[in-house]
Amino acid sequence: MAFKSSSLPVVLLALILPVFAHKHHDHISEEQANAPVDSILWIHIVLQAAVWGILFPVGMVLGLSRSKWHVPLQITGYLLTSAGYILGHAHKGRAFLAGAHGKMASILLVPIFLQLALGVYLKLHIHEKSIRPYAVIAHGVVGKAYPILAWTQMLFGAIAFRGYCRGDDLGQCLAHYIMGSGFIAYGVILALLLLVGETWIRRSGRSPEWWDSWVITLWGVVNTFTEHRGSVWSVKDMQHTILGVLWWTGGILGIFLARNNQRTVVPSVIILLTGWAMSEHAQALMISTRVHAMFGYTLMLAAVTRIIEVCFVVPKYPPLETQPVSDDNHSDHTLADAQAVASNNALSQVYVAFRHLPPFLLVCAGILFMSATDQELRFVHDEGMDHVTYVLIMFSMAFLIYMLIVGLIHLYTISGRNSPSNGGDAGGSIELTSPNKWYARVPDAEENNDNERTHIIGEEED
Repeated sequence: MAFKSSSLPVVLLALILPVFAHKHHDHISEEQANAPVDSILWIHIVLQAAVWGILFPVGMVLGLSRSKWHVPLQITGYLLTSAGYILGHAHKGRAFLAGAHGKMASILLVPIFLQLALGVYLKLHIHEKSIRPYAVIAHGVVGKAYPILAWTQMLFGAIAFRGYCRGDDLGQCLAHYIMGSGFIAYGVILALLLLVGETWIRRSGRSPEWWDSWVITLWGVVNTFTEHRGSVWSVKDMQHTILGVLWWTGGILGIFLARNNQRTVVPSVIILLTGWAMSEHAQALMISTRVHAMFGYTLMLAAVTRIIEVCFVVPKYPPLETQPVSDDNHSDHTLADAQAVASNNALSQVYVAFRHLPPFLLVCAGILFMSATDQELRFVHDEGMDHVTYVLIMFSMAFLIYMLIVGLIHLYTISGRNSPSNGGDAGGSIELTSPNKWYARVPDAEENNDNERTHIIGEEED
């Protein structure tokens, strides 16, 4: 009952949120658009960025590691985001046109309500054999979607704040923000695979490049048929369309070569060629040309470091075989598991520093590409900032984002069931000796009695 009473304020706040919503403006005057930003709006921005960018991702990780701090942290996040929602509709000063940020704020109420309801239901520990297993899966899926939803809403917020991506500029914004976010997501997944995912890779029987090649192929098919509009082909249309062709043709080759758990450099070569093409991409402003060039160089460097990782650091991921050992050994782990863990520990010593380069550079490339829209660079040009300062600002943001990524990964390795006090590795690595399960139900009274009888008989035999 303690959990239900503690969640009551969240429910009440969530129910009254629509009352505080104000009308979004379809038309605003120049004076309203250029009015100063008041302190309430700044508090809203900082608070929501902290909650959705840090607090909720930390809570998600603590939920994955089954930490006791997961529920208190999520409740705190719900309370703070409710306050931030109210502040976002109560500010004065600058007015904003109706847009995706305001609509997304209302849409986010759905996963918030759903996650809260599922959390309360799971705490009741009812319907163990029927509904609860599906509720656990739904709770996990919604929780893992929070970082994606947060990233999307924060982007919409930045766009609304600057008044970008309207009219003819919408298409370019979509291209830059979707592709840039895709590179950042690529870096996150690669960081997971390289830092803590070796055992999963070995168990899956698929090399990382098999998955890479499939994503590149599907993305290339979409780009091939969406980059050109109208009857006239511009130089940019031709370049973007042929990049789509490059991706799906190269991706098919990568899928074939990566079969049977083989590693291949084809995905890296595709990224390398994409970086080269972007570095030569003609732009209207000199600062835009140089920022695009830096994006291309960064992407090329990410590809080169990935090629080195594939060819020289970890040329093969042997499948993880599990052969049972003798009963006389009284071991909870198999011999193959022990060898895999030993191999993993030895391997981690070889590339403990180098393994961060490919994902970090992908994050840098994503940030640079997202910051290279015409509207953003026209503003930077008008402010008198040079490309060097601007690029260094973007790299600074990339450092912070990658710090958050590896910080969350590290938190997972030392919290909850992975903490040293619960038998985890104090060094921060994860030993996975059996597939993780979505759900393990609470044993009923009859099963508890059977376990107690088995335990007593075992003690008598000893």
